Amino acid sequence: MAQRINRSINSRPSKGGKIKDPLAATFPLTIIAGKIARERLAAEGWQPHLFQAMVGASGGAKLLGLGHLDRFLFGDFLQRSHHPMELYGSSIGSWRHAALAAPDPAQAIETLQDRYLNQTWQENETRNLTEVVDGLCEWVMDGLLSPGTAAHITQQTRFTTHIATARGRGLNNSNNRGAVALGMACAAIANSIDRKFLAHGFQRAMFSSGASVAFEFRDFDTVHVPLSSTNLRSALLASGSIPLLMSGRRDIPGAPQGQYWDGGIIDYHFDFNNYAGDGLVLYPHFTDSITKGWFDKAIPWRRVRPEVLERLVLIAPSASYIACLPYQKIPDRGDFRRFNQDQRLQYWNQTMERSKLLAEAFDETLNAPNPLAGLVPGR
Repeated sequence: MAQRINRSINSRPSKGGKIKDPLAATFPLTIIAGKIARERLAAEGWQPHLFQAMVGASGGAKLLGLGHLDRFLFGDFLQRSHHPMELYGSSIGSWRHAALAAPDPAQAIETLQDRYLNQTWQENETRNLTEVVDGLCEWVMDGLLSPGTAAHITQQTRFTTHIATARGRGLNNSNNRGAVALGMACAAIANSIDRKFLAHGFQRAMFSSGASVAFEFRDFDTVHVPLSSTNLRSALLASGSIPLLMSGRRDIPGAPQGQYWDGGIIDYHFDFNNYAGDGLVLYPHFTDSITKGWFDKAIPWRRVRPEVLERLVLIAPSASYIACLPYQKIPDRGDFRRFNQDQRLQYWNQTMERSKLLAEAFDETLNAPNPLAGLVPGR
């Protein structure tokens, strides 16, 4: 049975006295490790080369909830090794992974976070919502994919990038709002009966810069598309294109013709039954549970307890940490409607600043004398 780290910061001294936040009564991170992962960590310690793959979930603004943890992982921990890794991401997860595969990962993830955080628009905006959101996403992508970056991401050999998208079928193979609304409703009903029926509305399209070894996608009809500097931008934008909010991407170069939508529709948190690797999986996540597809969010029995996944190491903000954040939550897409721009920017900046606690907590974990210190039996 897996065990989880979720301990009081008072149970051990802070490294360099860095974590001294009186609001954070307990350790800021929940770290869940499966049986095999726990055995390997115990034998070898927190070594980056243990991790064959990394997974990044959909979540939009939730990337800001990880903030400085991502900066530490991308700019420090994963740079302590040069071993090959496969990166599997959907939506904002794929954008984060593009930053990791960029020439300067530390600068790229900081730029991505800053651009996402600072999305603003005129109060008297006359364009429709889809045009506004599409334009903002293009602006964020402009910062991430500076000249020469796309070639580096798609051609380098250390990080193999896999970008999950959903290719529409039937009514969803359209950018007509009415057709997509009906197609999404039909997909939701079909998925509620059985997840496999979601394949009537969508096909998984995985854009990859190399072979997919760690994951063998057997649960859905999946088309594998070679990722190149020519289609990287379109693949990333498609992977984050929420139907009815954004316009999606059509006829991406090198891919089958059709309409491409948010990869989280099928791979919201990913289905780990598809994992076929021998190494461990690193999963910096927004929560301590896994929901396979976007339509499964409202179906409690479709959630997976990470502790049953033997090779998984999941790192997420702890419940006690989240309870101490403004509004007792990490940022999410609803904040664009929930707050005015000044309120949202203030809240998001506060959350980013506090996420330094997450990076410091993980650094403490790496340097603990016992790699499994504080683990208790999982549920």
